[in-house]
Order: sequence, then C-alpha cells, then structure tokens
Amino acid sequence: MKKTFILAFAAATLFVSCQGSGGDKTATSSQQEVAEQKGATYVLDQDQSSLKWTGYHKGGFDPRFGTLKTEGTVAVEHNAITGGSFTIDINSVATDEKSVDLAKTGGKTAANLDEHLKNEDFFQADKFPTAKFEITGVTAFDKANDKSVIEGATNIISGNLTIKDKTVNVTFPAKVDITADTVHVVSKFTINRQDWGLTYGTDGDPKDWVISQEIDIELNIHAKK
Repeated sequence: MKKTFILAFAAATLFVSCQGSGGDKTATSSQQEVAEQKGATYVLDQDQSSLKWTGYHKGGFDPRFGTLKTEGTVAVEHNAITGGSFTIDINSVATDEKSVDLAKTGGKTAANLDEHLKNEDFFQADKFPTAKFEITGVTAFDKANDKSVIEGATNIISGNLTIKDKTVNVTFPAKVDITADTVHVVSKFTINRQDWGLTYGTDGDPKDWVISQEIDIELNIHAKK
C-alpha cells in the first residue's frame, strides 16, 4: 500500500510539473550586451502583430490567456536580423473573456484579472508601466540538434527581457521570414515568471502552488520599412 501511494504521488507530481506548457523551453542567463542594430530598420506593425500570453493554474488547469500591446524596431543586414528592441505596454494587458469562467471565479471577470495582474502582486504597472526585450544575438537553427514547436524554425534568438526592475537573458527558437520590405517573426516559448521576481501564488512546496510558474509567450511580429 505504501509503495502504491508513493508511486501515485510521484505520478501526480510529474503531472503537475509538466502540464500547462505549450512553448519551447527557454534557456536563461544573466544580462548580455545588446546587439547593435546594423542595416535597414523595420518598424513593428501593431495592426498585424500580436503578443499573446497564457498562464495556468496548478496542474495546467483553467488556463488564462490574453494579449499585450508592443512596439519596436528590428534591423536587417545581408538578409539577416542584426538586432532589435521592443517595448511592451503592461497597462495594455487584456485577458480574453473566453478564458474566464465566472462560476469558478466567484464572479470575478476578465477585467478584474487585468487589474490584479497590474497591481503589486504581479507587474506593479503604476511603477513599471513597460517591459522591454532587446536582442543580443541571432544564430541559425540547427535542425540536427535544435528542437522547436514552431514548424520550419529558422533561427535561435537571444535577448534581454526586462520585467519590473530585473533583466534576464532568454534564448528561444523562431521562424524568421525576411523580404525587401517586411520582417516576419513567429515564436512560442515558455518562461518561468519567478526568474523576474513574480512570485505571487508560488510559495511553499510545488503541491501548494496556486498558479503555475510557467507562462507561455506567443509572438507574431510583422515589421515594415
């Protein structure tokens, strides 16, 4: 009986730790030198671009998802990205109403969640109204060794992601398409919010986590000259 209980507990723990992550795992490191934006400058088209996020409750249940607005530029030389800088408007966070079941939230709406995300429990938007991502390097995707949930991934992108007052370098695969007039970047990756000090609901043992540490970020960037 004891052995059966242990096995069951181990399986449950594995389930909790693995569920709720649909993106590529990011590699993280300390802040790196920002790459110089050499070549032609392309400006992000906000009407065609999107930054989507998904957060989960313990075990991957009851996901919450929504969007954030961003602006920025990306530089291209010799048909390759040399650098880029993007600013994310934290006050633009918008939870999709389809992800909120009022029967489970006690009547709390998507708008209520937005306000919670913007307060001191999470992003503290009144003090830190923006986040920032600055490219530090772009290399080729090695099909023999690199893996990605993005079909046709072409590159590995690294950049400093600053949230609140902390900067962490993150590395993830992406599919990059470049023409004379446009740059299109698609990526889906997973970050651990505790890396940026966003610890609400994560105190104690894993079995006590209310909200998953992992957040999926889905980028669809269109930039034009």
